[in-house]
Amino acid sequence: MEANSPDNIRLSNRRLDHELDGRHGLRMVRYGLRSGATWVGEASGGSVFALYFDGKRVDGQSDGLVVRRTTIADLDRDARHCVIHLVYEPDDIEIESHTIVYPDSTLVERWLTVRNSGSQAVRIQRLDSVSMEIPQDEYELMYYTSAWGTEFEGVREPLQGEKVLETRSGRFSNEQHPWFALFRGNGEILSASAMWSGNWIFRFEPVDQGGYRLSGGLHDREFWKDLHPGESMDSPRVSVVLGKSYDLNTISMEYARIGRAYWYPQNELSQSLPMEWNHWWSYEDRDIDERVFRENVDVAAKLGIEVCTLDAGWFGPTAPDAHWFDYRGDWAKVNTIRFPGGIRALSDYVHSKQMKFGLWCEIEALGQHARLAEEHPEFVALRDGERLGYVCFGNPAVQEWAFQTLERLITEYRCEWIKLDFNVDPGAGCARMDHGHGAGDGLYEHYLGYYRTLEKIRARHPGVILENCSSGGLRIDLGILQQTHLTFLSDPDWPEHGLQLFWGASTMLAPEVLLHWGWSEWIHEHPNQTFDPRDPDLEQHQLDYYVRISMLAGSGFSQRLPELPRRVADRYAYHIKMYKDHIRRFIRSADVFRLTAQPKREGRGDRWASFQYSLPTGSEHLVFVFRLPRGERERSLYLRGLEEDRVYTLEWLTDQRSEQRNGSDLMRAGLTFDRLLEEDSAILLID
Repeated sequence: MEANSPDNIRLSNRRLDHELDGRHGLRMVRYGLRSGATWVGEASGGSVFALYFDGKRVDGQSDGLVVRRTTIADLDRDARHCVIHLVYEPDDIEIESHTIVYPDSTLVERWLTVRNSGSQAVRIQRLDSVSMEIPQDEYELMYYTSAWGTEFEGVREPLQGEKVLETRSGRFSNEQHPWFALFRGNGEILSASAMWSGNWIFRFEPVDQGGYRLSGGLHDREFWKDLHPGESMDSPRVSVVLGKSYDLNTISMEYARIGRAYWYPQNELSQSLPMEWNHWWSYEDRDIDERVFRENVDVAAKLGIEVCTLDAGWFGPTAPDAHWFDYRGDWAKVNTIRFPGGIRALSDYVHSKQMKFGLWCEIEALGQHARLAEEHPEFVALRDGERLGYVCFGNPAVQEWAFQTLERLITEYRCEWIKLDFNVDPGAGCARMDHGHGAGDGLYEHYLGYYRTLEKIRARHPGVILENCSSGGLRIDLGILQQTHLTFLSDPDWPEHGLQLFWGASTMLAPEVLLHWGWSEWIHEHPNQTFDPRDPDLEQHQLDYYVRISMLAGSGFSQRLPELPRRVADRYAYHIKMYKDHIRRFIRSADVFRLTAQPKREGRGDRWASFQYSLPTGSEHLVFVFRLPRGERERSLYLRGLEEDRVYTLEWLTDQRSEQRNGSDLMRAGLTFDRLLEEDSAILLID
């Protein structure tokens, strides 16, 4: 093994204390990696962060920066938290440089705490949780662009000149997803992800001596925070991870393993990966009512579905011309025309069928006609005198109102699942001066307040699933995934879109925190949402293909269940049972290997898609295979992580056949598929 290979960049705990001397004690620039790691290079010189305040820049090499002490704390499951305590003496600014090192992993977390110990207020203008120079070389940069219905659009291009990845809309995944992978010419990979739900940025800036300065974290556009004497603030965290051999799987497995062990909230219900039905796309608000919901619940119970969720349209005034969107915030007002028996009666009915009850709520949003704004004008987020469409969680009174509101919904309606949506672009956020924040840090404080509220809800109701949603998949990040149990990937869900989403999302998240439905039956027009379960020309292999794509992670349906033809309903029941009996135990604990390149919408990208799930023991594997439209007739797939001299039994769960092959053959010669039709699929259990 070469000294600088990615296999040799894990920090030994025995070495940690010796890594903390040197200039300003900041040889922790290596992000917990051994000092020989070639990514960092000698040019870094200790500058792992950068702080901008009052027009000044301070980093790890600034004159006047003094190390006070270094503390190392043992965390759960052998993780270690290193804090280097520094003071910038000219202005009495204390800086804590935080690094969490995880055992047997190349992933670390980085962030700053800044405290004003002086006698005058200072204005924080920019905080770079990471700031490092990478050596001169040839690089390819991979990232994802995003918009409504076009999430996880993979881009891979040479890194040339200055490059900025960012989101300015106020929602983390609206524009670009908060993740990148940088491929070096020798096959090594550097990846980072901002663990934050607001505006973020990563900058790649050429430096005079060659190479690049990589910096980022919280976006500095229209941001500032005035720190008065004695006040402090934390920067958002950024995770950094190394991989090898041009293999993106070496990155994604680190994110997933650390997420499962340290980041994701978990409870018994979330870990069971319940199969969900949600009313929205098939009925929206125009066609949903108490009778319709009950009829769907009856069928859902027969199919084996485990959660029934009442989406938007349950609340608001009863006037025919009223639209729920305009009354978001008035969560105490139930639409008694649609639901004369009330929401609790529906919940009780779901429970009587031995299923769980879910409810949609956009707790942050404020509709234009909501009485909440009249009753509590101090809740309203404003900028330049204009309402921004949400209540500002930077205001502690809003946090308490939101907590009490969600507490009432969960308790009064006996909810086991709360879908938390957010259909607003906050931009730079609230600029009011009477919320406890300033004119420049409203968005920053909003998200801290929202996180605190979710923490309180989870503490009060530890068994309830909190689902993250934001116009589908426009706020997917490692910050919100530390407060919610799963995240919705996208509003549309046609097949190749679903495959593209899962391929992309699984590069930064474990599959059990991802939720996407099978091809939904929409009541309004969308060019790709064309599924018709009553089409007599719909063939079984197509139907299976549609359903199995949603079974790659958390799964569910949004269809008119009582209107399903018998053959379709029977096939759904068959797959739901398969999901429960065989698949979801892999989803919640297995490593995921993407065996093909990313399939893409509109007939682009790879026209085959395959994913291998490998349990930690290495003894069992599950493989999904999909042939997309215009996919070549034959494809060989090369399995990963097997033992070369072991004989494996391959059982096709989908057509009752089996064979035996040794591990070396499956990894080198591959597994050839030449019988699948277009829009066809297979699922294999390998034991």
